[in-house]
Amino acid sequence: MNMHSTETKIQKAVLVGIQLPRTSDQERESSLDELSRLVTTLGFEVIGRTSQRRSSTKGATVLGDGKLLELAKWTGGTGVIGPMIVKKKHKASLRLDWKKGGNDEEEEGSTESSLPDFLEEEEFVFEPEDSVEEENPLERADVVIFDCDLSPSQLRNVESATGASVLDRTGVIIEIFSRHARTRAARLQVEIARLTYVAPRMRETGASDDRQGGGGKGAGETSIELDRRKIRDRIKELKNELEAIGQEHLTRRSRRDQELCVALVGYTNAGKSSLMRAMTGSEVLVADKLFATLDTTVRAIQPETQPKILLSDTVGFIKKLPHDLVASFKSTLDEALNASLLLYVVDAADPSFRSQLEVTKTTLAEVGVKDTPTMLILNKRDRLTEEESEALRQEFPEAIQLSTRDPQDIHDLRERMIKFFEQSMVEEDVMVPYSIQGIIGDLRARVKVLAEEYDGSGVKIRARGSAEDFARIRSKIKQAIYDKE
Repeated sequence: MNMHSTETKIQKAVLVGIQLPRTSDQERESSLDELSRLVTTLGFEVIGRTSQRRSSTKGATVLGDGKLLELAKWTGGTGVIGPMIVKKKHKASLRLDWKKGGNDEEEEGSTESSLPDFLEEEEFVFEPEDSVEEENPLERADVVIFDCDLSPSQLRNVESATGASVLDRTGVIIEIFSRHARTRAARLQVEIARLTYVAPRMRETGASDDRQGGGGKGAGETSIELDRRKIRDRIKELKNELEAIGQEHLTRRSRRDQELCVALVGYTNAGKSSLMRAMTGSEVLVADKLFATLDTTVRAIQPETQPKILLSDTVGFIKKLPHDLVASFKSTLDEALNASLLLYVVDAADPSFRSQLEVTKTTLAEVGVKDTPTMLILNKRDRLTEEESEALRQEFPEAIQLSTRDPQDIHDLRERMIKFFEQSMVEEDVMVPYSIQGIIGDLRARVKVLAEEYDGSGVKIRARGSAEDFARIRSKIKQAIYDKE
């Protein structure tokens, strides 16, 4: 089955939650609600959901035999693990459908992230020994999606028992990332994560079609060994390409090291991009979708301040974010690592925003973000009642409640950011000789000029800025005087 095969037929999905001993009913339902939004973002129609309490996610199918039979009623399967049958097909299966997983619109100059040809040659499916004869009382589902990670053998066994394609949470997130990645760097990062995800599943399904070749000692490489080596080679090639791009990003970031940088961080769909647009006037993508933004955007806040304050929008976080994706997007998250201030943006109208905030903090800690000053932004206050708003003020007295649709809220946040940076600034006098060109323009760009006095030797400037900026400016003046002598 191909999730992109037609535009007229919307694939129908049933969700499966696994409730572990330390998971509450509310946490289970909240996680399934989030999975439902992820699946809807992917383009499926969710027609049902089921869950089961289990001591762990181990076992042949994660589920018990009775629950597996119940799940099979949604898909028309037998509910029993059957033999594997290999069928030759033109495209790979749903969870390996790579080539069409990206965006329809390519960034100019970018390379297409497509699955290597050897992964598109055949499809491994599982045929039930017998189909369900009785009339299915439920609406038929095409896809089964688990709200946890499944091992390759578990995926295979559930596919066999249900006769449907199966995805786990990681597979869904990676698929969404692959569709929303716009820039070349983001595409490369997603492809690395996706190949890493696909590799063990190829090992699981490829054992029945070994081919051997070569001469001399031994029988040569089997089909699956060759495919595994090709995947490893492709990942290495992508990492080398990404490293080259990373050097370009480091060069651009080093130019911004001397400027004030603020990073927007938070859960996916918390409203970071809307806040970015409101603060900077930039035409960043704003959409009510999970992971609408995967690429970092850096802009100066408007109206422009002295000194200039840069604002960066980063990839959103989510519970159970695959570690491979966290690692792949480390270069993107470095914007948060090098920021002077972090704005934690949460959707205050979402009852689960507290746990979402913890996910954000935990994920940032994984990439080394710590001890950076922060501000908590309780976004979407226009969706709160006065009672809810007051309760949040009592709970988070230092937080900033705002709506990106209210210009006054945006103005107030801008002033709060300026005051934050001014706390660490000092006032100093700088004497700039008339004989030196360009220093005054550089000074005005980096510090806030308070007064200017002209005499016979030069311009005396009273300004407010960081001690580091004043030190750099004086060093430039000394160097310019030395060069003239």
